[in-house]
Amino acid sequence: MATNSITSDAGYPTVADVAPESISARALIVHYWHAAVRRRWLILAIIVACLVVGVIKTMLQPPVYTAVSEIQISRAKKSVTNVSSVDTTASDSFDSEFYETQYALLKTSSQAERVAKKLDLANSPDFFAAQGIRDDKLTTSSGTLDPATRKSREALAAAILQGGISIAPIRNSSLVNIGYSSRSAVWSARIANAWPREYIAANMDREYTSNADARRFLESMLGDLRRKVEQSESNLLTFAADHSMVKLGGSRDATGRTTEARTLVETDLEALNSALLTARSERIATEAGVDTRLGQGAAQGLSSSATLQQKRDELTAEYAQMLVKFDPRYPAARALKAQIDALDSAVSRESAREAGRTSSSRRDQISGAQRREAQLASQVQELKSKLDRQQHDNIQYSIYQREADTNRQLYDAMLQRYKEVGLAGSVGSSNISMVQEASVPGGPSNPTLMRNLALALVIGLALSALMVFALEQVDERLRDPSDIERFLGLPLLGSAPLVKGDPLDELKQNTSEISEAYFSLATVIAFSTTHGLPRSFLITSSEPGEGKSTTSLALATTIARTSKRVLLIDGDLRSPSLHTQLSVSNDAGFSNLLAGDDDLTAHVRTTETAGLSILTSGPRPPSAAELLGSDRLKLVLERLNQYYDCVVIDGPPVIGIADAPLLAKAVEGCIVVVEAESTGLKSVRNSIRRLLAVDSRIFGVVVTKFSADRYGYDYGYGKLEGSAEAPIAA
Repeated sequence: MATNSITSDAGYPTVADVAPESISARALIVHYWHAAVRRRWLILAIIVACLVVGVIKTMLQPPVYTAVSEIQISRAKKSVTNVSSVDTTASDSFDSEFYETQYALLKTSSQAERVAKKLDLANSPDFFAAQGIRDDKLTTSSGTLDPATRKSREALAAAILQGGISIAPIRNSSLVNIGYSSRSAVWSARIANAWPREYIAANMDREYTSNADARRFLESMLGDLRRKVEQSESNLLTFAADHSMVKLGGSRDATGRTTEARTLVETDLEALNSALLTARSERIATEAGVDTRLGQGAAQGLSSSATLQQKRDELTAEYAQMLVKFDPRYPAARALKAQIDALDSAVSRESAREAGRTSSSRRDQISGAQRREAQLASQVQELKSKLDRQQHDNIQYSIYQREADTNRQLYDAMLQRYKEVGLAGSVGSSNISMVQEASVPGGPSNPTLMRNLALALVIGLALSALMVFALEQVDERLRDPSDIERFLGLPLLGSAPLVKGDPLDELKQNTSEISEAYFSLATVIAFSTTHGLPRSFLITSSEPGEGKSTTSLALATTIARTSKRVLLIDGDLRSPSLHTQLSVSNDAGFSNLLAGDDDLTAHVRTTETAGLSILTSGPRPPSAAELLGSDRLKLVLERLNQYYDCVVIDGPPVIGIADAPLLAKAVEGCIVVVEAESTGLKSVRNSIRRLLAVDSRIFGVVVTKFSADRYGYDYGYGKLEGSAEAPIAA
């Protein structure tokens, strides 16, 4: 909580709530620890109540039995065939998404309905009894329920199953524990085993359904592709026939594409061109005299001449041998000579005849070779023109051919996929397998006394912490002296302990805790101004009964013990109390001086403490505010300061009356007394605002009736807490 800050124009301390972020974590922990110590009995009562509730709940709760089965969910399916399925879930690249999907499917209502139908739970009163549901209308006789009742029973059973099933994946594995809890150990085991079996069956059904849908889709696609193949091939044949395109030696490659086939015109052109080249070579050879057939005729002529010549050579050799022995006129020699001459004549005649035949044949052969070459050249030119036309037509033919090939490839691929899907759908396989079946549990899994007590303890601690926090937020009473600086923004001058007896009796003992506390407080006040001890200051509080009168008397007494002349004034003109505490008369006093009486000695009384005098309130005036609001108040205080080192005024409370602000304006400063565990922050803030509104200087706050034991402090009041660290207003 936070309020607006109030700043004094004179630079005095302001009232402001400290922002939560400015409070250290250690301070918050200490604050709530002290709050827990204060409310320890409430915390203990809440924890005990929670533990009692936990014990009662454990005793009243029926035993519950839990059976657990275990399955394995694999990323890939078992490959019974070398054919892939249309279901691609198992090949998903994201493991977390795949397994989270499987876990979600395991807990669906459709899975629960499937198990309920499989076990016929609608006609099983024992099942409902195991869930704590009893209905006299249920019967074990099969078929006695009407369809509407059966449907409602199945829905109820499915809802019960879905609420009782638990899916617990085993971390860093593909194993999943499936547990079911009920009041029957047998039913728990049956359902824990039926659940994974039905999930495996449902998974296979989904795959079969997807395969069936795929087959129907492929059948419709195959019909369309078949018609497209027929139409494209018909267009191809029609175009080839219309343009006299005859393809020879066509084939298909591994992808189903038709390889480039040669046309009949191309084949004929190649053959004629080869024949033309041969005819041209023969014509050139004939014209050059190297005709093959002429060579053969010449060879035959030469062969005859060679025979005659060979015979002549033999005779010539024989004639030469004979001349060695005989004379040329020898008859035998003349006969050989005659034969030789005859052979010479025959060789001459044969050579002449052969030369004539060769010349005539060569002319005929050259003429025939030229005619054949011309005919072949004409036919080749004609086929070239025809081939050129076919090459232009072949562009559209190739388009028809590619369209036919593409449609045929699509049809073949679709047909192959159709066969694969049919084969995969006929072979049932699943990527989910049962690892371990659930056995009938030997004992209940719940309730467990120790677990329930631990849970009750945790709940009790949480409720206690929440209660303490809520009460601290609602309760604005000042409990810890450190709250002064945190929530009011004013220095903490000191704190007075709570004593069991009369505080005045304790103050008479110099070594008592309360005496030490007020001595430390007086020491702090002595440094509150630049000139040391204030000449006059007011002690007030927000409400009556906070200990301001006791504080005034204690401070005045403590200051007087330091050899100071101190005057204690009872400034509460409406409800005075100092004369009662000191057992003195109140016939005359402060009100008389304010009314105009100047005789100080007649009204000021001495006390048992050396240096301490008291001025009681005197007779109650009809209007205390008017009396305090006059200029007489300041004159009286100035005159008293001439005789005393310090004037301490025990003022009235601030809330509800104007007396305290009037007194605060006339003195050098004031001290606000706050009772621990009684005064609320709101009241203190309002009081301080009223004091600051009249430009009063506030030295700080004193906390009274503070019990250190209740807040867990382990120090006494030999040291005044906050006195060494509290900031002092200059």
